[in-house]
Amino acid sequence: MASLRLITPELAEKARLELNEVPSRIPEDIATLKAWLSKQPHLNPRTDDQFLVSFLRGCKYSLERTKEKLDNYYTVKSAIPEFFDNRDPTNAKIQENAMLGVNLPLPYTIGVAGPRIMLVRMGCYDPSKYSIVEIMKVCYMITDVLLVNDDISVIAGHMVLVDLRGLSLSALSQFSPTFIKKMTSVIEAFPIRTKGIHFVNPSTGFDALFKMFHGFLNKKIQERIGVHETFETLHNVIPKSYLPEEYGGSGGKLATIIQDCKNELVAYREFFLDDARYRNDERKRPGKPRNATTLFGVEGSFRSLDFD
Repeated sequence: MASLRLITPELAEKARLELNEVPSRIPEDIATLKAWLSKQPHLNPRTDDQFLVSFLRGCKYSLERTKEKLDNYYTVKSAIPEFFDNRDPTNAKIQENAMLGVNLPLPYTIGVAGPRIMLVRMGCYDPSKYSIVEIMKVCYMITDVLLVNDDISVIAGHMVLVDLRGLSLSALSQFSPTFIKKMTSVIEAFPIRTKGIHFVNPSTGFDALFKMFHGFLNKKIQERIGVHETFETLHNVIPKSYLPEEYGGSGGKLATIIQDCKNELVAYREFFLDDARYRNDERKRPGKPRNATTLFGVEGSFRSLDFD
């Protein structure tokens, strides 16, 4: 039997109904995946059962989609080193960026088997003092922890709440088309489903931001987007009890949620140090290599790009 964490009966039922999960078949599916991975010369992935079942769940147990997703996950990690290298959470700069609280998994989910709420605060930092690349590095560290540790995220997905308060044009200027392409490529590489995106406090720069991102999102996600001028309309979608006090809710204070999130990253230090070993060697890929040049049309890392 595969060595997996026990999940609640409610999550197990959701996995059965929405993800085609059949517990008795999981060991066979994992064995099939491991056999396939062992024959991929360019891949050097993690192969523990819990990690692989996250990808099976994220791909609704389609083995072909799971193979593609696993390959893509490591392809993206290898092709965008500025997001995925040097991720020691005890590093002072990473800790400082984590304390900004740009990307926060909220402690309460929508119901016992509902999606994890992810609060994204895009205007909460000064873009003249902080690099968007370093900010996104921490955001993806958080997503990696959820991937390996949070069965609710994997099975029920994410409801994303984007707070645009304080978003400035100087912050928007950091989003080049190539950078947006990299961000959306990373989102697509994780086996975590986005159940909806809700924007609150739309600022003067919202229309520009929305137009930039909208074209990169698939049609299903585009149809799950909501914009809320007030907290009242937001509370119709996400009940107050699940939201932080600063958003009219009773789900804890932002400062506490941010500190807990940073502590969680530090607790996973060994995971991050170990994760650096698992990258693709595109020189060994059968057929055409998939790297920054072929994926994004650029050489090397984002740092080398010029802004318009």
